[in-house]
This record gives sequence, structure tokens and C-alpha cells, in this order.
Amino acid sequence: MTTFLGMPPVGQGRLHGRPFPGEARNALGNDQQRANLRKATGTIRGKRAAVVGELDDWEELRLAGAAIKDQVLYDLPALLQQFEEAFTAAGGVVHWARDAAEAGSIVTGLVQDAGAKHVLKVKSMATQEIELNEVLEAAGITARETDLAELIVQLGHDQPSHILVPAIHRNRAEIREIFRREIPGVDPELSDSPADLAGAARTYLREQFLDATVAISGANFAIADTGTLCVVESEGNGRMCVTLPKTLISVVGIEKLLPTWQDLEVFLQLLPRSSTGERMNPYTSFWTGVTEGDGPSNVHVVLIDNGRTRVLADEIGRQALRCIRCSACLNVCPVYERVGGHAYGSVYPGPIGAILSPMLTGFGDHGSINTTLPYASSLCGACFEACPVRIDIPEVLVHLRAGAVDAKREKKLPTAERLAMKALGWVFEKPSRLAAAQKAGWAGSAPLGGRSGRIGALPGPLVGKWTSARDAPTVPKESFRAWWKKNHS
Repeated sequence: MTTFLGMPPVGQGRLHGRPFPGEARNALGNDQQRANLRKATGTIRGKRAAVVGELDDWEELRLAGAAIKDQVLYDLPALLQQFEEAFTAAGGVVHWARDAAEAGSIVTGLVQDAGAKHVLKVKSMATQEIELNEVLEAAGITARETDLAELIVQLGHDQPSHILVPAIHRNRAEIREIFRREIPGVDPELSDSPADLAGAARTYLREQFLDATVAISGANFAIADTGTLCVVESEGNGRMCVTLPKTLISVVGIEKLLPTWQDLEVFLQLLPRSSTGERMNPYTSFWTGVTEGDGPSNVHVVLIDNGRTRVLADEIGRQALRCIRCSACLNVCPVYERVGGHAYGSVYPGPIGAILSPMLTGFGDHGSINTTLPYASSLCGACFEACPVRIDIPEVLVHLRAGAVDAKREKKLPTAERLAMKALGWVFEKPSRLAAAQKAGWAGSAPLGGRSGRIGALPGPLVGKWTSARDAPTVPKESFRAWWKKNHS
């Protein structure tokens, strides 16, 4: 078994972008996108609530899912070796990639070895994470998405904004215009009905399915004891990609393992209910290596780290590796519903992205976004209640906020906040200083508050910290200490 040696690799790829506050502010000005998100997330929430409510043992399933995933993380080295041995024995080939660059190089080499210039892709967060389409394009290889929503994003020269529904920020009219503009030979009178849009995509993709010699997938689960990979989906495109081409390459994060087939009993109940609001996925595909005369004759899996062992080393943050990419946390998040996925600057948006992206890449590099993402939350806790594997996202967010503060402190730069805290520390050292500061605070804040007693905008650098999104109260004329002394001396 090839192991990852030395320092844990730093996550690369589509995991960072511009700082969240500015991007969120821009997104709030897009009324159409906000309407699209509000309608879509509300619909998914309703469907999920209905099917979850059918199960009397939902909480027991959540506990079981969390326990199985925690055991996977505890036994990860042994399970990875077991999977490699089983997959290899079944005729497959296992490749190991420390980071996005290694993974992209491996996949590109495999496609070139197969003599292909075009590949088909099954929806995969891992390939989005490592920016595989761009890597292949640089090598002269065209990658065509076959999932309907991913196809919409690709044809629209856009980026995904949701883990499960990448084109959630688009409505039917926008999709129709994308298809009219980008699909060769499409009916210029194409309507925006779901049936007509799906039919246009189906016609466009059918010839490509039949002609492709290489397909690339991810995997929802990898079974360690049998070397089996599993993809769940709703459209049938995944089934065609993993059965028709001669060569199949799967890019899989090392945390996707499950110990045994029996563990699927839990996750095939948790995942469809939490993601699409269904009792089961319409298509659940399994493959184990190579079977002569049935399916691909060259089967590869690329197991990627890309920062995951960094996350594993964090005792509080490692629970994020339980994630099964269901997107339930996005659909209940009030922040995501208003700003959408692009504001997060990562392939992983929403609450899970706010913790996973900074941990994969660390605060040392690209810190401008990774130190702001943990603050992209109201800490309401809805994400924890919705998560099928009980990731306590608010706990990790608070943990990461402490890490962001520590990262700034290590730089030892005299920031305004640090100087202010030092001055306050001096004031709080003695009661006489505090009393004098309270009197001065009242004298200085009363004119700003006027009759309302509320300050709408503080002067200078304080505006960005305190009154950019809320009013601040004036300092009371009489402090509690003064009141107590006057009435209880």
C-alpha cells in the first residue's frame, strides 16, 4: 500500500476565493437569485420533513451513522489498506494522490493512456474540488458533465452553487436561454417546461453516451471489505457512465469508506431522505473491479487526501469528515438561503463548507477567505439538527473562530482590535478607571444617540465593527456600580 508520508498535505483546488463578507453583500443584491433559492430550498425542506417523519427510528439512524463514520476515521489506515487489497484482487487499479495536483496528473495520464480526447463525467464533488475539468482542458481533453444540473452549470459557463442541486440559483427561463444558446441544433422554440428541458438535454447527451470510451465518476461510498464503489443518483446518467465506456476512473476522498456492506443499510436510508427527500434513490449503482463481458474492462480508483489528514488531526474538527454530501445543512441555513453558494468561494458552500474549506486548506494560506468563513453563520443550530450524521457544525464554527483569532495573534501585528483590547484591559484593572471611562463614555455617546438612545453609525474604524449591520446603544448615564453605591451604601 502506498501511504501518505511526511506532513499532511494542504488542500488545493476550488476551496478558496474572495472573502465572504463582500461576496455575500453582492449576492444580497441579486433579487432573482434570492427568489430562486427561497423557492428551491423551501421545497426540498418540505420533502425531507415528510419522509423523515415516516421513520420512528430516525434519531437512532443518525446515531448509527455518526458512530459508523467515527469508527471509519479511527480505523482509516487499516480500512484503506483493506479496500486497496480487495479492489486490486477484483481486477481494479488503485492510485494514491496527496493533493489536487497529483490527482489531476494521475487522471490526465489515465485518459491519455486510453487514447481519449473526450470523457463523460458523473456528478462528483471530489472532481469539482480538484478542478479536474480545467486540468483536463489544459491537456486538450474535453470533459462533458452528464448530470442535468451540472450540465446547466457547464453550458452556462458558471460555477455550482449547491452540493446537491448545482444550478439551484437558475430558474427555468434562464435554463431555457442557456440551452438555446449552447446546445447545437436545439429547437429555437424550446419551452421552459421541465419535460422539454430534460428532453433537450437527453437528446444532446445520448450520442455522447454511446460514443464515449472513458468516464469519470466519484463515489458516495467505498466498501472496504469487498472493494466495492457505490454511486447514488436520480437520472440514470451515472448508471450509463459506469457501464458503457471501456475505461472507468473514480476519484474518491479517503473518508468515503464504510467497513462492510451491512453499513449501507444505515446510509441508504439516511442519504436519500436528507438530500432529495426520497425514500430511496432511483438509481443505486455498485461495481467491484472488472467483470469480463460486463461493464468497463479498465477500472481505476484515485484515492485523494487533499487536506483530509489535516482535518483528521483536529479532535473537534474531524467530525466534518463524517459528511455524506447530502446538503441538508444548506437547505435549512438562513445565511445560505439569502446569499447562495457562490459567496462562499468554495466548491463546498453553506454550513459544511464554512467548516470544511478552512480546515482542508488551513489558516496559513489563503487566509483572507478561510478566516471569514467560520463567521458565515448565525450559530442557530439548524444545521446540526438536520445533519444525518450529527456533525455539530456550530461547535466546529466556534472552534475555528478561535483558530482564526490565534492565527492573527501569531502574526504579532498591532491591529486596531488588539490595541483596543489592551486599552480595555488597562481600564478594567482598577474600579476608579472603569468609573471614569463609563462617565466619559456617556458624555461621548449621548450626542451620537440623540433622543432614540441608539447610535446608527459610529465614527472612524468602529463603524465596520459595530454599526455596519446593527445599531449600538448609548452608554447609560448612570452605571450599575454607581446605582448600587447610591442605593445600598
